[in-house]
Amino acid sequence: MAAAVPLGCASIAFGPAAALLLLTVLAEPLRVIVLVAGAFFWLLSLFAASLLWSVSVQLSGREEPPLLPGAAAAVLLQELSRFACFKLLKKADEGLAALSRDGRSPMSLRQMAYVSGLSFGIISGLFSLANILADSAGPGTVGIHGDSPYYFITSAFLTMALVLLHTFWGVIFFDACERSRPGGLGLVVGGHLLVSGLTFLNPWYEASLGPILILTLCTGLWAFSTAGGSFHNVLKCLSCK
Repeated sequence: MAAAVPLGCASIAFGPAAALLLLTVLAEPLRVIVLVAGAFFWLLSLFAASLLWSVSVQLSGREEPPLLPGAAAAVLLQELSRFACFKLLKKADEGLAALSRDGRSPMSLRQMAYVSGLSFGIISGLFSLANILADSAGPGTVGIHGDSPYYFITSAFLTMALVLLHTFWGVIFFDACERSRPGGLGLVVGGHLLVSGLTFLNPWYEASLGPILILTLCTGLWAFSTAGGSFHNVLKCLSCK
């Protein structure tokens, strides 16, 4: 039973991401490079957030500054890192196009947006769920002191939603930067702040998990439309055309 809980939670949290990696990323070397680059930029944002937290602790003289402003600062640093990743990949796309024979890059900017968003989501999910998975292996019984027994499985679903949201946000964010649409950028940043804020409602999971899953579905449809998808294309895909 001790092994079943972490394995099940890990499968829920990273199953969709693993399928996307195997089917759409790992077969292409350029996509793997973009995947690593995206993870590196997210780690830079984590380092900056940790540094900011340490400085705020020293300046405030308290062991633990307010969590909500710290979470908001971390979200803004992640989005700033996403913008830096866009700038780098944009330059790389122009360089690849200049080196190719037909003047076209072997990997489109939309594909880079998808892969970098997926890498942001995977590395973010790993850091948020790693300690929880370690605790789920035992010893101990969740809820024995009156706490919610759904802590681990809820954390797994929240991580899954976060991975998918980062993937969708990457597509929308890159498109907004490419087309100079500040409204799209604002909605991505606002959605990220909203998701981060909803997690503070835990352990009232009905108020946090439900809205986050609904937001994930709506953001996925938005990213699908941004990437040029349509209901007609879905029908063609389902009919193997």
